[in-house]
Amino acid sequence: MAAAETRHRARWSGYCLGFALGGFFDGILLHQILQWHHLLSAINSDDVRFQVAADGYFHAAMYVIAGLGLWMLAISRHVSPRLLAACILIGFGAWHVADSFLSHWLLGIHRIRMDSGNPLFWDLLWFAVFGLAPWLLGWLMLRRIDRHGDGIRRSATKAQALAALLTFAAGFQAMQPQEDGLTAVLFASGTGPAGAMRAVSSAGGQVVWTDPSGELVVIRLADGMSGWRLFREGAILVSGAGLPPGCFNYLRT
Repeated sequence: MAAAETRHRARWSGYCLGFALGGFFDGILLHQILQWHHLLSAINSDDVRFQVAADGYFHAAMYVIAGLGLWMLAISRHVSPRLLAACILIGFGAWHVADSFLSHWLLGIHRIRMDSGNPLFWDLLWFAVFGLAPWLLGWLMLRRIDRHGDGIRRSATKAQALAALLTFAAGFQAMQPQEDGLTAVLFASGTGPAGAMRAVSSAGGQVVWTDPSGELVVIRLADGMSGWRLFREGAILVSGAGLPPGCFNYLRT
């Protein structure tokens, strides 16, 4: 999957989840807990069963949108939590902006507080606090991510630096004489038992132990031989191993 397509799907998963969360927030808080309005409060307001059914269909629609967002999130890879949070905020704000324009002012099917003598005040307050504010915050976060990265690239860089540090440390240790004469060697995935045996043989080593994959071995190097040669044969970590494989002297895990 291309990086641009991954980011596109990650963003839209956040937009959908935020939009659905905005709808659920509205329905649960305003329709059910506070009971300030229902979806169709301005239409047939005396029929409670009608209002409850309309709210149910509304929540079902939000459920479908949330499911779509979760599906897009599931098929995306390496989604940055910061990117997802920014897009969720934008989606959350977008719901309240859309609800204000469509439901409150254009269609007039309900207002934030149906029992208020000044419904426009409550509409504008809700529009600003739960619409514009989260949308603006998410947009600012998204701009910062676009400028400075979403953390994935920096995380990869840190991982590469750590791998380089481990390799350097292992290589340095490979040059040191081991008191017990044993060296643990981890080969790159895909080397296979035959490739690992050839590498050990070319370095003048003798196999003492190997794991089932054949790519993690404990060897005894001949006198005067250096573990550095094993790096040329596909090893990614070389160290002394007085204890069972997995303990790399200075780099214990």
